[in-house]
Amino acid sequence: DFAVAPDGATVVTGWWLPLPRGERRSELVAIDTATGERRRLAGADGFDFLRPVVSPDGRHVVCVRERHNSLDEPPGQTLWIVPIDGGEGRDLTPDLDRWPYDAIWSPDGRFVYCAAYDQGRAPVFRVEVATGEVARLSGDDGAYDLVDVSPDGRYVYAVRSAIDAPQAPVRLDAAAPGGEPQRLRLWDAPELPGILTEVTATAADGTPLRGWLVLPAGASATSPAPLLLWPHGGPYASWSPWAWRWNWWLMAARGYAVLLPDPALSLGYGQDFIRRAHGCWPEPAYDDLMSITDAAIARDDVDADRTGVMGGSYGGYLANWIAGHTDRFKALVTHAGAWPVETFLTSDEGHYFVREFGDPAERPERWAANDPARHIANIRTPMLVIHGDRDYRVPIGNALRLWWDLIRHDVEAKFLYFPDENHWILTPGNATVWYETVFAFLAQHVLGEEWRRPDLV
Repeated sequence: DFAVAPDGATVVTGWWLPLPRGERRSELVAIDTATGERRRLAGADGFDFLRPVVSPDGRHVVCVRERHNSLDEPPGQTLWIVPIDGGEGRDLTPDLDRWPYDAIWSPDGRFVYCAAYDQGRAPVFRVEVATGEVARLSGDDGAYDLVDVSPDGRYVYAVRSAIDAPQAPVRLDAAAPGGEPQRLRLWDAPELPGILTEVTATAADGTPLRGWLVLPAGASATSPAPLLLWPHGGPYASWSPWAWRWNWWLMAARGYAVLLPDPALSLGYGQDFIRRAHGCWPEPAYDDLMSITDAAIARDDVDADRTGVMGGSYGGYLANWIAGHTDRFKALVTHAGAWPVETFLTSDEGHYFVREFGDPAERPERWAANDPARHIANIRTPMLVIHGDRDYRVPIGNALRLWWDLIRHDVEAKFLYFPDENHWILTPGNATVWYETVFAFLAQHVLGEEWRRPDLV
């Protein structure tokens, strides 16, 4: 990402530096547009400086400063401000225990607006540049991105979505923290086949947990809905915005309740919540997922006997871990999940995992503790394995090995392979195949219907 100074004389951008042993980091640099001369504005070992925005007067730059993960500490993110002519930078949001993104200046330079995940939402925040004082500008349940400000500074514009609302442009009163968004009507939101509520639980260590629960129309004590547990990807993410790739309302239209929890490592609950599972991803997250699943199935409108799991990327990794640790679910769908965990070394982010888990030759016990493949002998639940051949984040070898291991251990398994897709299934025709195959697999194992080949017209 880059930004141009108001006078056009300078471009500010992140600049990747290759480091020994496959590492890298990003500095913040200013480039003179007349001469091409490049000078460093901010840089430090163990940090990346990303996504700069130049102030209206051209004197300062705000960017995201991301602390690298290490063996001892998880990554972290804050807004960093630095003079464009050089000098010491400072943390603009030291008291915001959240990961800010989409920073933008107010026209008078007094404030920086940003968004950040927070308790299953992603509100807009206003930060006073002089004092660092933070105020939450949006007071609703929305998730905001593409934040911008009107030329007169009166309004903050953004794209808002939510678990129960697709993306739409809105505006907020910049002078009224906690306000409701005004929707700029361009189209009508779709009618949803159900309702949205929240579920709360308590983790084994006493940490409060929460998640969204999508309930299909008609779910009741006399007609409880089968439940699908959906751990999110990331792992540093949150179920907050609307999603088109994995859309829970399509499942609700088929009669399923969908549980969207934020377990350990999720964003929006502070660094200590992330730290609970640092270096040991699956066990705390698994415990959290089981606790909140127990809370969901305790409801009389959810069927505790008909349950399944679906997850992609980190969610697929957790689905693989769940498979080896419980047989309470009737079926598992694992999309682009790591198996075995050491294949992370062939990922396009291989250096990231070495930071987190260490060199496998030096820390074999740490890699083993995070490896779902060690528990293959415990798997009894039918699994649908899905993967794209052009996936470079979690390469295709993960799915091939998982499916083969399942078959060798007499686990009922199917493999849906996309030769022309990457980490996500994006083309319309392939998305249809994806959904119809998932629907059929779940109908067989969760609903008890006879397997049929999906009708892919």
